[in-house]
Amino acid sequence: MEERNYTAIYRMMHWTIALCMIFMLLTIFLRLTWMNKEHVADVIQNYLATSDTSLSREQLIVLAKQIRKPMWDWHVYSGYVLVGLYCLRMALPFFGKMKFSNPLKKQLTNKMKFQYWLYLVFYGCVAISLITGLTIELGPKTLKPSMESVHELSIYYLIAFIMLHIGGIIIAELTNQQGIISRMISGTKNKKTTFR
Repeated sequence: MEERNYTAIYRMMHWTIALCMIFMLLTIFLRLTWMNKEHVADVIQNYLATSDTSLSREQLIVLAKQIRKPMWDWHVYSGYVLVGLYCLRMALPFFGKMKFSNPLKKQLTNKMKFQYWLYLVFYGCVAISLITGLTIELGPKTLKPSMESVHELSIYYLIAFIMLHIGGIIIAELTNQQGIISRMISGTKNKKTTFR
């Protein structure tokens, strides 16, 4: 198998997109757990009970949403950054940079075809996530509920892709592509950083 070296622009795009997605995943995790509106409302209610003050459940939920809003704003800002990065990623092949690999080439192994198809499906899912996210933020309010339903599914493909991606990297490092991690960090193979 050919040993691939990664250009600086390839590595920069890869790591910037990866960090942006991981940050967005973190905001989703926080929203579903510690910063869940019901949980935050319960914390406020428990605190208010110590001072003989009370609010209705609806008021507590509104207050909880306001408390977590700055954190969720960062999810939205990261989404805008990701839209820019995605557009740049889609444009780079037209300038001879970061080409897309064709999974239909006959000389490819089944493993390579699977990898190439996986990336194409991933980019398609990212496009759907970005379009639905933009529609939620900037589109007509009548579309918001249906777009949110689709957008919320993003967490499942993203987690699945991250697991497959990391698993594939580990398998590659342990088999026939030693040095893939060091090449993705420095651009060239560093024999001292391989797992073997």
